[in-house]
Amino acid sequence: MDTGTLLVAAGVAVLAVVLAVILVRHRGGRLASSPEAAPPALGGAERLRRGLLATRERLLGQIDAVLGRGPRPLEAILADLEEVLIAADVGVPTTAALLEHVRAAAAGSADPAVIRDLLRCEIAALVETAPAPLPSATPWVTLVVGVNGVGKTTTIGKLATHHTQEGRKVLIVAADTFRAAAIEQLTVWAERSGADLVRHAAGADPSAVVYDGIRAAVARGIDVVLVDTAGRLHTRSPLMDELKKIRRVIARELPGAPHETLLVLDATTGQNALNQARTFGEAVEVTGVALTKLDGTARGGILLALRHELGLPVHWIGVGEAPDDLRPFDPAAFVAAVLGSADGR
Repeated sequence: MDTGTLLVAAGVAVLAVVLAVILVRHRGGRLASSPEAAPPALGGAERLRRGLLATRERLLGQIDAVLGRGPRPLEAILADLEEVLIAADVGVPTTAALLEHVRAAAAGSADPAVIRDLLRCEIAALVETAPAPLPSATPWVTLVVGVNGVGKTTTIGKLATHHTQEGRKVLIVAADTFRAAAIEQLTVWAERSGADLVRHAAGADPSAVVYDGIRAAVARGIDVVLVDTAGRLHTRSPLMDELKKIRRVIARELPGAPHETLLVLDATTGQNALNQARTFGEAVEVTGVALTKLDGTARGGILLALRHELGLPVHWIGVGEAPDDLRPFDPAAFVAAVLGSADGR
């Protein structure tokens, strides 16, 4: 190597060192890849608040706007609140019931602070519900139902992750044999979560898959069985008839099961979710709801309608894509995230 080449190489090396020093100083003396540079992880309450931000802005923001318009008669305030609640998909019957309770409790007072506190208390009382039951039988069978597109298969994968992280042995039964993609998706979730999987080829009899799944669960000492089901009408067998058949197979092979029938609903569909809940409730004994995609909608008020009109307990809510963004429903945390805490924050 000649002298000119050596000089060029040395110059490049010096320049690289200088640039590295400048970069470190510019970033506060820390390399971008250092652990200290990573943003702090969000706590559970803050993650929930961010996941429900759209609903919070729709409800809390507009409620505050109504209550901040200056002195007005109580009925004028309630009329404006009615519009806000209905726009957030709380629904007409539920809105009417909430505001009637507020009217009675206000006893003629039009004080905005009083109205805000009363409305918050009424909503808190409405969404109050028992948590999802803990598995108390072995195996504990959860039948998961819902229409296509609501996030049913993903919810099953996240539930499998939740239960395995709690130390339970999980088996997923891929009984939505009408959709090959659902089977493949559950295969991936089973690998990620460490759950077992029972699957047949696409197009197989769903009840046969469930039969094999229950027998496998008993033989393997499984703690929790999560059964996926078809989310649409098949050309030969209506969905609800197929669900009833699956329930009969489960009950025959394991008396007392299924222990849960979890209905997955998409919050972005608003009042249509209420109609789906009615239909499934007529066909199978729904014991709880998983309300997904709350992070993508300002229509989270549908949760209140589900509680008031159908009396369905909401056991899980989805507020993001990560596995732990499917969260056990906490009524107090939900109210604080959507309406602010009791001290107004």
